[in-house]
Amino acid sequence: MPTNALAPTTAAVSLRAVSKTYGSGPTAVRAVDQVDLDLATGTWTAVMGPSGSGKSTLLNCAAGLERVDSGRVLLGGTDITDADDETLTRLRRTRVGFIFQSFNLVASLSAAQNVELPLRLAGKRPPRADVREALRAVGLAERADHRPRQLSGGQQQRVAIARALITRPQVLFADEPTGALDSSAARGVLDLLRAAADGGQSVVMVTHDPAAAARADATVLVRDGRVEDRVVGADAVTVAARLAAMGA
Repeated sequence: MPTNALAPTTAAVSLRAVSKTYGSGPTAVRAVDQVDLDLATGTWTAVMGPSGSGKSTLLNCAAGLERVDSGRVLLGGTDITDADDETLTRLRRTRVGFIFQSFNLVASLSAAQNVELPLRLAGKRPPRADVREALRAVGLAERADHRPRQLSGGQQQRVAIARALITRPQVLFADEPTGALDSSAARGVLDLLRAAADGGQSVVMVTHDPAAAARADATVLVRDGRVEDRVVGADAVTVAARLAAMGA
């Protein structure tokens, strides 16, 4: 069960009447529809909903990966809605981290080189000790020189987490981070996300798995682009029941 309790702190992410539509005319799809949402600093929030409910689009809008059609997006109190591409790129390299289901590791680079990549892209020379510590923290200190093809799926995802955490981001966004993993590897990844939240970082995770959502402090339930419900401190059975009640 989660160890962090939700508290009335400055929001890590705030959405104000955010909408996002794909296409136009009769084929237009409103993926996010007038969403108001605050995600507290230092907590872990899971986002769940039926397929096509808009949960990944919601995450991408919150992270500044997609521009919204209307509304405002604030990251740690900073309004990023109208930020230019250069500002958003700098922000993504310094204040946010990303973990995806497909890992997105560079096949030609070693685990250590993949971990240090965000810092190098930001024009920094990462200390080797920091890279080693990031890999040690995810249990891969002995795999620093291995390339992705030499690692299991769970190990690749742990490299991706180390890469996301080495910049010490304020907010960590994860889109189905356990979706391609077996149950044992998934538990290891969820343990790392729990540790990040317990350490004061904010985690936002899209997932289809009620057991994964139960590890978070709160679960936001999305349907047809709207936030339908919010469950705090619920177990997997309760989360699954709320999803079922939505027709998911």
